Amino acid sequence: MGLNLTLSNVLKRYNGKAALDHCAVSFSQGAIHVLMGPNGSGKSTLLRVCALLEPIDDGEIVFRSGERVLAPDLALRRRISLVLPRVGVFNETVYRNAAYGLTVRGIAKNVIAAKVDESLYAVGLASKKNDNALTLSSGETQRLGIARALAIEPEILFLDEPTASIDEDNTRMVEDIIKGLHRAGKTTVILTTHDRDQALRMADHVVMMKRGRIVEK
Repeated sequence: MGLNLTLSNVLKRYNGKAALDHCAVSFSQGAIHVLMGPNGSGKSTLLRVCALLEPIDDGEIVFRSGERVLAPDLALRRRISLVLPRVGVFNETVYRNAAYGLTVRGIAKNVIAAKVDESLYAVGLASKKNDNALTLSSGETQRLGIARALAIEPEILFLDEPTASIDEDNTRMVEDIIKGLHRAGKTTVILTTHDRDQALRMADHVVMMKRGRIVEK
């Protein structure tokens, strides 16, 4: 059963200034949700608090599986994943980078191999699995970050500007990956973008933000 995510009056401050100002929104399971708004509107902050990487100052962030409310513990964190705009990679092979999330979970090596091969194939990097990850282009590195997230089979995948600073070919590939997840129906995608045309191509649900507030949903 997938996850549903609801924010109620979420407030997040940095140095006394509200980065998120009483935000309320729901993200339904299995859809592609796109956050839009100018720089500084709170999009990336919203992703980080939803991904349980930062605490909030007020309000509630509630994950539900069916009708059951889930505790924000390690078990829940392992059901979600966040990919940042500048993907960090290790000085290791593409394969080992993609396997990282599974390795730290103590998954059996044969299971890791199957899941990593599948995720690298999904992002078009199967032929590069033995290459050093530091030799990849920026677009390939972004796709590797997505592969690393896909390998753990997240129920909610947060993507912060997934096509920023990559070329048209890689942008198209990333969009196709996201659409493939949507068709499979197993993963809810919540992403940020400045590209209105991309939002129109991708989104089931668009959330507009301005000055830390949700102004349209």
